[in-house]
Amino acid sequence: MPGPQKDLIARFAEIVGAGHALTEPDDIAPYLTETRGLYHGATALVLKPGTTEEVAAIMKLASDTKTPVVPASGRTGHVGGAVPREEGTDIVLSLERMQNIRKIDTAGNFMVVDGGVILAEVQKAAADNDRLFPLSLGSEGSARIGGNLSTNAGGTAVLAYGNMRNLCLGLEVVLPTGEIWNGLRSLKKDNTGYDLRDLFIGAEGTLGVITGAVLKLFPRPKGHQVAFAGVASPEKALDLFNLAADRCASALTGFELMAQMAFAFTVKHTEGARDPLSTSYPWYTLIDVSTSDSQQSADAMITALLEEAFEQGLVEDAVIAKSEAEIAELWHMRETMSEAQKPEGGSIKHDVSVPVSSVPAFLHEADAAVMAAVPGARICAFGHLGDGNIHYNISQPEGADKAAFLARWGDVNEIVHAIVLAHGGSISAEHGIGRLKRDELARIREPIEIDLMQRIKKAFDPAGIMNPDKVLKA
Repeated sequence: MPGPQKDLIARFAEIVGAGHALTEPDDIAPYLTETRGLYHGATALVLKPGTTEEVAAIMKLASDTKTPVVPASGRTGHVGGAVPREEGTDIVLSLERMQNIRKIDTAGNFMVVDGGVILAEVQKAAADNDRLFPLSLGSEGSARIGGNLSTNAGGTAVLAYGNMRNLCLGLEVVLPTGEIWNGLRSLKKDNTGYDLRDLFIGAEGTLGVITGAVLKLFPRPKGHQVAFAGVASPEKALDLFNLAADRCASALTGFELMAQMAFAFTVKHTEGARDPLSTSYPWYTLIDVSTSDSQQSADAMITALLEEAFEQGLVEDAVIAKSEAEIAELWHMRETMSEAQKPEGGSIKHDVSVPVSSVPAFLHEADAAVMAAVPGARICAFGHLGDGNIHYNISQPEGADKAAFLARWGDVNEIVHAIVLAHGGSISAEHGIGRLKRDELARIREPIEIDLMQRIKKAFDPAGIMNPDKVLKA
């Protein structure tokens, strides 16, 4: 099937202006893949609208001409959700020019932003107004709010603040038909009809283009402290988490778990990284607390927690950060953990979640099954123990052929995901479905659930042009 013809390309380009319609291969190339490089698409046109009205005009023309459209934000995804298909029939709609922070209300604790605003800029704008926007990701310097919402991004602070669904009050969305839904409401309570907002959050651009959002803000913590601890097993880590949850309550803002292999790769391949402990341990935890009153209270809270943890035999060794710079260093090691696996060769990734209490059992069962299937595999498990989200990544055996190892992606996924599902878990915790997990989603969900999704998709996108073949098969 051929892509859009020259006259149609010209009509689309006219909407945004020639300077914002990319047609040259070198200009288009960055929009044809994502960070992991699992998919490489093709397109004849990338459009960069500057307003919601321009997005609406693009979608109206696309609907009238049945031109498939792939929305793109920061293109930091991992599952092919923002990559056009290989046939070249899709056009790409990038929100990167829509970077306005429209309003900040410190009394109501909310911010209204364009969908193309970079996450780090939202964080900074909140901080400049003595507020906190708590979503934090390794890609926050390039990820954009529209993509964060479309994937219902999680990150490291879900334990305390929830994921993007919990951090959003209202949306502005351009529908595939070109109609604009203005749902930019800042109300904390609103029971008027169906909650359309939640349909678009996590839909991965298959129902519409998120062009604006009302985001929740929070008071900035007065105290902040982090501890890094070595533990003997996932069971000990879980007991430590339960103790921290009891002693710190709502002040516990993060609790991360890291396998020794994952941490070793990070120290080896991340500039400036160092092991803060004198001895290597099988597992590590990073404990983050934020208090509303003072730095002294945060320091005292985490010190008391570690003292009790040592008394109960939960912790082998631990350090407490001595400054904000050390806090940043510890978090940087955790956030670069996935990237640090690249120099070690091929890596088969899993973004899964299980009930928190099932994390140790899942890790033991998955380790045994993977090692049986791939002898010599180097398992780099890490993630957010506090919300049960584990990034179960597997690096190739030393000296193995990278291509041959990666060719087993589907087989290894099937092994790991079967264990996840046996524990009542999810095969996608925060990265989305995209193309990578689309067919698997259809297999594991009840037919009625997939049918309901298809009905919703058809109702919102009767022409079938909105990010086709993502989440659901076109």
